[in-house]
Amino acid sequence: MPGPMSEEPLEASRAAELAEALGAACAAHDGMPPFNDQALVELRRGERRAIGDAEALAVISDAEREVELAVHPERRGRGRGTALVARVAAELGSFEAWAHGDLPAAQAIARRLPATRVRSLLQLRAPVPAARDDRLPEGARPFEPADAPALLALNAAAFATHPEQGRMSADDLAARMAEPWHDDANLVVLPGEDGLDAFAWIKPAGDVAELYVLGVSPDRQGAGLGTRMLEAAFARMRALGATTAHLYVEGDNEAALALYRRAGFEQWAIDARYRHPGFTRG
Repeated sequence: MPGPMSEEPLEASRAAELAEALGAACAAHDGMPPFNDQALVELRRGERRAIGDAEALAVISDAEREVELAVHPERRGRGRGTALVARVAAELGSFEAWAHGDLPAAQAIARRLPATRVRSLLQLRAPVPAARDDRLPEGARPFEPADAPALLALNAAAFATHPEQGRMSADDLAARMAEPWHDDANLVVLPGEDGLDAFAWIKPAGDVAELYVLGVSPDRQGAGLGTRMLEAAFARMRALGATTAHLYVEGDNEAALALYRRAGFEQWAIDARYRHPGFTRG
């Protein structure tokens, strides 16, 4: 039987170490990581905290009342996830939690609580299309360090209503660019008359390359830039040797879904966000 979960708060570097190790074990077993990149970046900086241990861990944003939770594949079915959720609820009351992949174990916990699904994030995949010419579309080029302020401004405008991507700061950008997977050539930008009109960011992982972000200036919507930057992303993926393209898109973003479906993307998995109202105190 597993021992009781430690009540001691985890120091930031130790919390990040546990999250990365547990995340790797879960990703190897489930085919997807339990913690998103932003959660890990903020955990390393001490802007989020973690409770639990190497077997079951919850990464918490107190400001957003948001939780991402994982249980080691070898320790599932023993009540660790339910116990950890109960501890989170005791501390936060109501909260929302991401279930990446919306796996059966997460659905079972949601039913027992109960918790209500409030948001869906679709994971789409498509074969990287072949092409006779791997050059970037006209006008597009790799990111240069001097582009950072314009990129942040474009990102804020393009994702103004997006609860995660829209709040990317200069520190967030620097942290993501410090990740081993980043290369400036994997961030393709399209300069405009005043700053940047669009960008596409690719995150490679062997044969699979993720279209990490694709953003178009609101002032340039309807000009075909989404298609143009998708072509740029495919060109870069081919240069990296990737054969499969992967991306995330909000389940209710019909315009983006139409763009990606025209390019051959189909649903591969789904991330679900659940709202737990907290336990009634007797």
